[in-house]
Amino acid sequence: MHHDSGTRVDALDALDEAILRELSLDARASYAEIGAVVSLSAPAVKRRVDRLRARGVVRGFTVRLDPAALGWSTEAFIELFCHGSTSPATMQTAVERYPEVVSASTVTGDVDLMVQVRARDMRHLERVVERLAAEPFVARTRSTIVLSALVRRPEVPPALAD
Repeated sequence: MHHDSGTRVDALDALDEAILRELSLDARASYAEIGAVVSLSAPAVKRRVDRLRARGVVRGFTVRLDPAALGWSTEAFIELFCHGSTSPATMQTAVERYPEVVSASTVTGDVDLMVQVRARDMRHLERVVERLAAEPFVARTRSTIVLSALVRRPEVPPALAD
């Protein structure tokens, strides 16, 4: 297993994987609750979580919000086709300014940058697409609007997904 930085991470054992699976479902679960599921004491779970944090496997704990409940009900994927050889750093700097951008990734193929956005409605989405298209490095865009989100998972490494 590798970190984003490309450094080698020691393999996780089955108990670490089970603890991570439980934390990914509910990061507010107590060590005792997790321990009951994975058959460990609360102190043993805490030691393992502390070790996973020290190793950088667990980067932090957060809350998962429901965007639609907050008024952000429109979702789309916008493909950006860039002029020449635009650097990933230039793309990142530009798209980080947009609060509507949920994620952005450089990708293989004809597309240079895939951007996932959330907007309040179609009119708001249209304005976001127009602003992205106006970025100096963007030659053109192509948008795909999400009709139904069929699968949503928390960030779980593939080795943990059974």
